[in-house]
Amino acid sequence: MSGHSKWENIKRTKGKNDAIRARITTKISKEITIAARMGGANPIGNMRLKLALLKARQNNVPKDNIKRAIAKGVGASTGAGFDEVTYEGYGPGGAAIIAECNTDNRNRMAADIRHAFTHHGGSLGATGSVAWMFKRKGTIVIDKEKCDEDTVMMAALDAGAEDVVTEGDTYQVITTPEDFVTVSEAIEAAGIPVEASEVEMIPNTTVALEGDQAKTMKHLIEELEEMDDVQEVHHNAELPEDE
Repeated sequence: MSGHSKWENIKRTKGKNDAIRARITTKISKEITIAARMGGANPIGNMRLKLALLKARQNNVPKDNIKRAIAKGVGASTGAGFDEVTYEGYGPGGAAIIAECNTDNRNRMAADIRHAFTHHGGSLGATGSVAWMFKRKGTIVIDKEKCDEDTVMMAALDAGAEDVVTEGDTYQVITTPEDFVTVSEAIEAAGIPVEASEVEMIPNTTVALEGDQAKTMKHLIEELEEMDDVQEVHHNAELPEDE
């Protein structure tokens, strides 16, 4: 799988709406803070911070926000700040969902996540209940109209990418998490414009949803993504474009 379901999410969250843009900036800033707290302010030797800064650049996060986020992380005392929590469960039609969160209140977060699942006919599962259906990969999305396939393949594969696949109007470069930054930098150095990139959980198989199930699943995903403490939502639902 190339992660096309996640790309639909990326296209939605990259809209021009100011509220969505502010939410993206807040979540990326939180990610930068946590990365700096865990590994220091220098991205050299701190891969997590390097990934967060790459995401910030691609999403046009203001430099001042980045500086404040790093300073906040470096200045945090031991044990201060946010905890990382992952929730797994099932949505409409048995679709698998993983929500990765950074929260300062686990009890509130658990209650909010559970309410979202049950409100949309889903259910939370135990840790590991759906994670086995996914594998973590880097995905770099490129608009087909902005670059030819040979150029993309040469830059990506020479830098160590696992594959380059076509999904609709995009090329998607697939990497291991370890090679993601190297491949991203090689593509950038080749002058190839990137629409979006992410280290994400890609499903091994998908569940096709239609009609009411597809609409309900979309609403559940959107509700989860709108929560301040939810950093990423991964799922294996294949949704119709017009839902």
